[in-house]
Amino acid sequence: MIELYSWATPDSHQVHILLEECGLPYRVHPVDTGAGAQFQPQFLATSPGGQVPALIDPRGPDGRPISLCGSGAILVYLAVKAARFLPADERGKYEVLQWLLFQLASLGPLQAQGQHLRAHAPPQMPTAIERCTSEAKRLYGVVDQRLAQSGYIGGAEYSIADMAVYPGLRSCQEGGIDWSDHPRLRAWFDEVSARPAVQRGCAVLADLHGHRAHLTAA
Repeated sequence: MIELYSWATPDSHQVHILLEECGLPYRVHPVDTGAGAQFQPQFLATSPGGQVPALIDPRGPDGRPISLCGSGAILVYLAVKAARFLPADERGKYEVLQWLLFQLASLGPLQAQGQHLRAHAPPQMPTAIERCTSEAKRLYGVVDQRLAQSGYIGGAEYSIADMAVYPGLRSCQEGGIDWSDHPRLRAWFDEVSARPAVQRGCAVLADLHGHRAHLTAA
């Protein structure tokens, strides 16, 4: 049984979705990031940086327990473990990893920063909010253009790249994004939203975090 430490955040939902897609057995341990639970010593022993999600797999690659933190590392690990959603061929694998890293390094942090500024910034910071909104529109345009060339974000097949990008887009309209500017991205979003495993993954812990759970960044 995989032990998952998470909350109802976009980063955690990435892993919830993959676990549901793969059908791997897992148990969720809620880590209330709004209450500072990620900084408790017991959790820091699993995730030194205080990041959710974090994972302990008692049956690691060598048969011994392994502990991992951060959605990117966990997505790759679970995809390899399940032999699904990460292509076996070298070219396909690196294309998926390229877009996974795009989300982790660019799109995800920008979404989190923009949500924080809109929720908590003082009124005298409109320039910062506008910059985040403008850059988010540009990055969504990059993904939209990618989908003009490929069926899914990572390539021809649905992959962990799609699972990484999807949760943060659930609140994009509240960040000033107009779906009509990104028709291919909207079509992809609707298709992914219809997947039963995605619906189950995004429902994990949502009842604890309330109806705005998807707006909170890890």
